[in-house]
Parts: sequence; C-alpha cells; structure tokens
Amino acid sequence: MSMQENILAINGGNAIRTEPFPLRKLFGQEEKAAALALFDEAMEKGHQVLGYNGPQEEAYCKEFSEFMGGGFADGVNSGTNAVYVALRALELEPFTEVIVPAISDPGGVMPVALCNCIPIPADCAPGSYNLGAREIEARITDRTSAIIVAHIAGLPVDMDPIMELASGRGIPVIEDSAQAHGAVYKGKKVGTIGDIAAFSTMFGKHHASLGQGGIVFTKKEDIYWRIRRYADRGKPFGLEGADGNVVAALNCNMDEMHAAIGRVQLRKLSQMLERRRQLAKSIVAGCKRLKTIKLVQEQPDCESAYWFLFFKIDTSKLRVDKQTFVEAVQAEGIPMDPSYFSAPSKMPWYSNRSVFGTSELPWSSPQYKGDANKQFDLPNIEATDAEHFRTAVFHEDCTEKEVANILAALSKVEKAYIKYETAEVCTMESIA
Repeated sequence: MSMQENILAINGGNAIRTEPFPLRKLFGQEEKAAALALFDEAMEKGHQVLGYNGPQEEAYCKEFSEFMGGGFADGVNSGTNAVYVALRALELEPFTEVIVPAISDPGGVMPVALCNCIPIPADCAPGSYNLGAREIEARITDRTSAIIVAHIAGLPVDMDPIMELASGRGIPVIEDSAQAHGAVYKGKKVGTIGDIAAFSTMFGKHHASLGQGGIVFTKKEDIYWRIRRYADRGKPFGLEGADGNVVAALNCNMDEMHAAIGRVQLRKLSQMLERRRQLAKSIVAGCKRLKTIKLVQEQPDCESAYWFLFFKIDTSKLRVDKQTFVEAVQAEGIPMDPSYFSAPSKMPWYSNRSVFGTSELPWSSPQYKGDANKQFDLPNIEATDAEHFRTAVFHEDCTEKEVANILAALSKVEKAYIKYETAEVCTMESIA
C-alpha cells in the first residue's frame, strides 16, 4: 500500500470506496405481475376485488402462518397498528402498566399510551440492545399487565428467562418482530415464543407488502379471534350468533393489493435471509484480523435475521473516540451510523405526555395508581450504545465487494488510530 493510500480519506487520502453502496431492489417483476393481475381482475369483476378480507389476504395469512411453523395470522395496515391490535387483543385494563423496550421504533411503544396504559421502559441487558429478564423484573409491579420485547436488528432476544418470568406471574408477552423476520431462537421462529407477535411489512423490512403493512401472529386460537375483531372495528369474528360490532376498535385492515405483494415477497424471504447471513459470516471472519472491532452476533443456538449490523469497538486500544473513528470510516465511503439510541422514553412525546391533547393522559388519570412522574434510568443501553456503531446500508443486494470494502475501511482506520502498544507494526504513515 502506498503512502497516499495509507492516509485516511478524512485527512485528504484516497477513499477505499468512491461509488455509492448498491440500492436495495426489493420489488421486481414478480411483484409487478401480481399487482397487475389483481388490477386486471378488478377491471373485469369490479372494485371490490381490491378491498380487504379477500382471498389474497386469506392466502397471505395462511402462507405466513406456515412459514412460522403453524398458528394464526391477520394482515393489518402498518407495523404500529400490528402492535396496537396485539395490545387490544390482550384486552388489558386501562391505566395498568406495560413494560416496553428501552430501544425501539416509537411506533412500537406509542400504542401502549394510545390504549390508555402506561409504557414503562425496561433497560437492555448489559452489552445488548435487547431487553434482559433481570431488567424486566426490576420494572414489574402489581400493576404490570403485559410485556413487549423487541428483537433489535434481527438479533433474537434471550426469550427463555423472560417467558419463565412472565408465565410465573401470568403476564402476557408481545414479541415486536418488526426487525426480525425469520430469525430463530433455539429452534423456534421469533414471534412464536410469546403470546402474540407484531410484524411490520413496510417497504424497508426483510419482506414487504409495498409501502406499509403489518401482520399480527399468534399460536393461540382464542387470541386470534380477538385479533380479528380488534383489527376490524369490532366485527364479531369467531362469535356465533353475535349481531353487530361487539367492541370499539379501529379499521386496521390490510387490503388485497398489499397482501398480493406480500405473498410474492414471502416466497423470497428465506433466500433473502440466507444471503444476509452469508454476508454477515464473511464480515465476522474478516473482523478476526482486527484488534478493536468485532461484529455482534446472535447467541448460540440462534440465527439472526441481520436487519442491519452492529459493530462493537474497543476504544481503550485506540487514540480516538468512537465518533471520530466512525467519521473516518464514513469518509472512506462506507455508510455507517455512530449510534442507535432510539429510546422512545427519551423522546418529547413521552417526556411531555403528549398523547391526548394537554391532558397528560393516561399518566394523569386518578385511576393510575403508580408514580406518574417517575423517571427511568437506562444505564445499560447508554453504556452499550457508547461502544457500538452500525451499518447504515446492509441488505441482500450487497455483495462480497461491499464486504471487502467494509473490512478494508475498518482495517485502514484502525491502523491509523491504534495505540502504539497495541499495534504489531507501527509506521509514521500508519499514524498520520
């Protein structure tokens, strides 16, 4: 490597990569054909073909349940509404507490407050972005009515101790599997372990049903019928002889077009996952040559869905902090994010209690018997995020070239910033 190539791009040297990472081309000719076929059918048979609760959604839900190894599924119109419907299907009493993840898309937590329950954030397990059983137990009170866990970045949560904790107290568990389609925990698909699961199928997820969509899944038939009712304005699904809408609920239905696209996508999911796992395996192997960086992997007997990749950095061996390191990697043409501190309880809507006007409900209700002003520290996730960064672009359309570029950039930046006592070889060029 020449002296110019040794100089970091951020300092004026040549970048490892000068072209953008490949775009994810999730939708192809198969999805287009499915959409056109459905539209042609609607032109022939009438607009109702493009409605909801039709044969496309029925087939999609059946095929999704088969993918999960058996159970019951219902298509909805977003991942956020999948969480909302899951909560409603559990028929929680208002002003009870629901333990929620420290790290999550806000749409995975906001439905709790919209159901007039109190979202209580539990910290992540040490060194992880996922919840831990001990951290959940620390938040359980006699007001706890449910627990939501989120499998962040496709890495399965350690579910066994959480389920043991929850079942011993009769507390239902919702698995937010939006980032973990097809992930496996000890031989079980993520989403089959808790009482009910919520999946997002919006355009950025592993498999998608066009722009928005979601699936609510359970292995329990009684819960399934409640899912159906709460996803469709309380219609009396599963209730023989019932007349009229039996509960108040929103219209969260998935339509036939989204279901038709989702069916095509679902058939591609296993191949997508295999490709992501192969790419991640190559990065794991390459990181073995590095002294300060390693790729975060799933625990034994599990398989990650690798929605994106977390890297752990040991800054004690470097002359710079994480932010500086990541900025140098970015300058080498590698899209990285220095943080994933997506904590809903630290967002204005939560801290300002901005849910129902200025009422501060549900926290302000006299029916809530907890401390409405209690603050919840999250030291574990703060410590975890301080020593991790993540890929900003990672998907099945990446190739071994992108893997090689990622590893080359990490190696180049590490060599430039590594401390003398850690480096095997140290030259003036390598610390320039």
